[in-house]
Amino acid sequence: MAAHSSPPGARVNLTVLCAVVLLILAVSLFGGEDSSSGTSRPPGARHAPQAAPASPGEQAAPVERPADRRERSARARPVRLLIPKIQVSAPFVPLSVGRSGQLEAPPADDVNLVGWHAEGAAPGETGTSIIAGHVDTATSPAVFAKLSELEKGDVFHVARSDGSRVSFVVDALETFEKDDFPDKRVYADATRPEVRLITCAGDYDRKVMDYTENLVVFAHRT
Repeated sequence: MAAHSSPPGARVNLTVLCAVVLLILAVSLFGGEDSSSGTSRPPGARHAPQAAPASPGEQAAPVERPADRRERSARARPVRLLIPKIQVSAPFVPLSVGRSGQLEAPPADDVNLVGWHAEGAAPGETGTSIIAGHVDTATSPAVFAKLSELEKGDVFHVARSDGSRVSFVVDALETFEKDDFPDKRVYADATRPEVRLITCAGDYDRKVMDYTENLVVFAHRT
């Protein structure tokens, strides 16, 4: 499965999903489950990013208004992730940060499913979007089983709810120890549309029922 640290504001260990598997929520954009269920932590979803409290003399962030919520719900949402090089064509499910501070994982009973941090930037919007997926389950490979085969310059796409399709080019692939996941680097906001694809990597630690590393694909909109 996949597991990652947290998106900006909440450390996601998307800590965007694993079990000889994300994803995620990822993201930190995705807690552990019993290995008998065939799943482990969400990709990269460690602790979801939480907004830091306002310092003395600094105003707290304004409360979101109903109009703001309507605008957010009306935006173009991702509906399918397409990565031709590794034969991925997977629908999206929205993920949120749970009470544990971790990004929730995509349902483990569907190996061809990816999740996105719905409280952050949607793929194609300005900012950093977190997409998490499982690498495998206890019984079979999952959607991001071949994610490590991507290379700099490879292109993937996201089909959106408004009928549009946005494309992204891979900038780099990096693997990080989950205990030393660079949250700020992975989840930091961006001035252009960027995406992080996150899943589990490394060895599977049966004691904690989780993989030891996260694989992160850095990409930007073309």
